Amino acid sequence: MGQLDGKTAVITGGNSGIGLATAKRFAREGAHVFITGRRQEALDAALAEIGHGATAVRGDVADLGDIGRLYATVAERGNPIDVLFANAGGGEFASLEQVTEEHFDATFGINVRGMLFTVQKAIPFLNDGASVILTGSTAATSGEAAFGVYAASKAAVRSFSRTWANELRERAIRVNTLVPGPIATPGINGLAADAAEAAKLREVFAGQVPLGRMGHPDEAAAAALFLASGDSSFVTGSELFVDGGLNQI
Repeated sequence: MGQLDGKTAVITGGNSGIGLATAKRFAREGAHVFITGRRQEALDAALAEIGHGATAVRGDVADLGDIGRLYATVAERGNPIDVLFANAGGGEFASLEQVTEEHFDATFGINVRGMLFTVQKAIPFLNDGASVILTGSTAATSGEAAFGVYAASKAAVRSFSRTWANELRERAIRVNTLVPGPIATPGINGLAADAAEAAKLREVFAGQVPLGRMGHPDEAAAAALFLASGDSSFVTGSELFVDGGLNQI
């Protein structure tokens, strides 16, 4: 018997990295999983990996129309949402001098605006006692150079989880933030100009972690499962760090 048998889970950004690893883990634990992503080919490949009758809905969380279509699709299946993992996000390096309006708007559009409306529009579809998981980042408190806009967007996520946990407590809906450190995902490639630079970046990230390595998406997925399941029934408004000790030691 799986920890999520009969549950319905929604994972934004579920076509790669932590989102995909979590979708696979949730499905193995018995949940019917809805995933989103912006690229249909990536969604198709993700569905093949997840199996277990998962459903993919192409869309961008920065587009409120796409968010609406997501929940309309979920509603058609007829089961309320038990787990919402608002995971979609992204960022790029840019120093204070390099930040442009486009860079700011794109980062906050996904990480802050997109996350806010992903959760807000889910409220009518959430079961009482549901678990909402937000994806934060160790960057929110590390002061990493040239990562200021991304860090600020993730600091907003940290604040959201506390406020929403308070606002949704009457329905016993728990809201927590999963805070990954350096995780070996395809997203690392987006921070680098080429494969060689990406490899160097991974080496730098690994060197910053007390455990001496980058994390694996499956390790973040295991933490997400804890927050999704009844094992965390007395946990809300918290941050769960999966960072190899980066922000702890």
